Amino acid sequence: MNTLTTFLFSLLCSSSVWSGYLEYDQDVLLPKDWIDVGRVSPTEELELTFALKQQNIHMLEETLRLVSDPDSSRYGKHLSLDEVASLVRPSQLTQKVVHHWLQSHGITNCQTVHTQDFLQCTMTAKVAETLLPGSRFHRYIRDGQSVLRSSGPYSVHDDVHQHLDFVGGLHRLPPKGKDLSKASSERLKTGVHLGVTPTILRSRYNLSTTDVGTAQNNSQAVAQFLEQYYHPADLAEFMSLYGGGFKHRSAVDRVVGKQGGGKAGIEASLDIEYIMSTGANVSTWFFTNPGRHESQEPFLQWMVLLSNMSDLPWVHTISYGDDEDSLSVAYMMRINTEFMKAGVRGISLLFASGDSGAGCKHTGSKQNTFRPSFPASSPYVTTVGGTSFKNPFKVTYEVTDYISGGGFSNVFTMPDYQISAVNGYMKTVAASLPPQSYYNASGRAYPDMAALSDNYWVVINRVPTPWVSGTSASTPVVGGMLSLINDQRLLKGLSPLGFLNPRLYKLKGQALFDVTEGCHLACLDEQVQGKGFCAAPSWDPVTGWGTPDYPALLSALLDN
Repeated sequence: MNTLTTFLFSLLCSSSVWSGYLEYDQDVLLPKDWIDVGRVSPTEELELTFALKQQNIHMLEETLRLVSDPDSSRYGKHLSLDEVASLVRPSQLTQKVVHHWLQSHGITNCQTVHTQDFLQCTMTAKVAETLLPGSRFHRYIRDGQSVLRSSGPYSVHDDVHQHLDFVGGLHRLPPKGKDLSKASSERLKTGVHLGVTPTILRSRYNLSTTDVGTAQNNSQAVAQFLEQYYHPADLAEFMSLYGGGFKHRSAVDRVVGKQGGGKAGIEASLDIEYIMSTGANVSTWFFTNPGRHESQEPFLQWMVLLSNMSDLPWVHTISYGDDEDSLSVAYMMRINTEFMKAGVRGISLLFASGDSGAGCKHTGSKQNTFRPSFPASSPYVTTVGGTSFKNPFKVTYEVTDYISGGGFSNVFTMPDYQISAVNGYMKTVAASLPPQSYYNASGRAYPDMAALSDNYWVVINRVPTPWVSGTSASTPVVGGMLSLINDQRLLKGLSPLGFLNPRLYKLKGQALFDVTEGCHLACLDEQVQGKGFCAAPSWDPVTGWGTPDYPALLSALLDN
């Protein structure tokens, strides 16, 4: 994967009050790869998602801190979905105002979630445009896919906006999937390629043939949003080719959503094949969401699902993200709250750090800056970077994969759990850091850890395919290992790991292979000349704390 999958059409960062209304998304950017085929019929049906303001967010954050800190007496005492709902459920006033607003426009076909903080409502385009002044719904098509979105910014009366975080289903268009294969005709003709397989991963990270799941109450999941599907026949073929040395499952236990037809996607195949071969023999779910309506946003749909399912896998890995500066702060803050809601329930969320290194925002005549990615920059998820073997044809020590996403958030402050680690890095490499004007040194730093992300074998459409690369590969590998650790914890009667970062940072690199060589890419300009941050001893913003030494990590995370 040469670049992390990005949303190309997003909520912008500012809003303002005018004429009694709060306007959202003042500048709407039309992605060039989507074709506007015209305004929809007034009677066209839409489904919009209303994110209601929640209560007790600070209490939720403090609860997450306590249940995730191994030094806390509340460590591992996760909440149930009912308890989370009782904590964050919108106030009666908020629910009353929003419901009355919708009903006053004749909108009655709405569904809520268990936590009552999302409403999904069906209405016609004419009603939606009246409800949200400024919105104009058009149909956009690309590669046979059709979606409905607004071509203009929308506004909400200021009597209502104080009760809403945002309205989903207006502006974010699915991005175009990226080609994850680094294959070239010359490479494939040689017939000589070692490449990364489950056997190679197990050798490098010291997993034995008996390191497989056995607990009945353990499960893991991958989530896909970009019209990406896997084929069960590909998974079975992959396991027959590469899973012979360990006990494994060859089928997904549960698909949530509707699998589309057509060819399998490299992204989906990669994710499911490697979480199931690393987290071997663990029950696995596959979340896929093309959307029930053309107006739905798949990533948001997945977040809504998490708020409405009491029984969920303990580990989720996701290879999905966007540039921070293309999203509104209100949207990201609300998504962060959804991540916290998952964490307090004992769910581990792992996101790929991205495949653009430090990123680059070109500012014309002004100086360029690095460009952090969200959700990778969220303080409430574990972000996974990428590495390569020093010798690509041998199981050697690892160095930085130059595409590994990493850096510092421009939106979120540095969480307490990582301040010491980041300060140590800054002192160690002070003389070689990029100019401070390129990044926000006080922001949330990422990634948190890493794994191999270069030259994987994947079976897709029944064909073994080499040279598949990206942090989309490293993330399910780490997720699978955390599932195996959860398995052992559950067998001992302990809680699942949940939000890992506070405990991970307290290990201070114990049980991980430190990656100390290499830099990732960045702006190609006179000042940084294409070089972002560089790996260093202990934590760094390219590979985090390093890559897992599974037996040592299991031992370190199994003591309470």
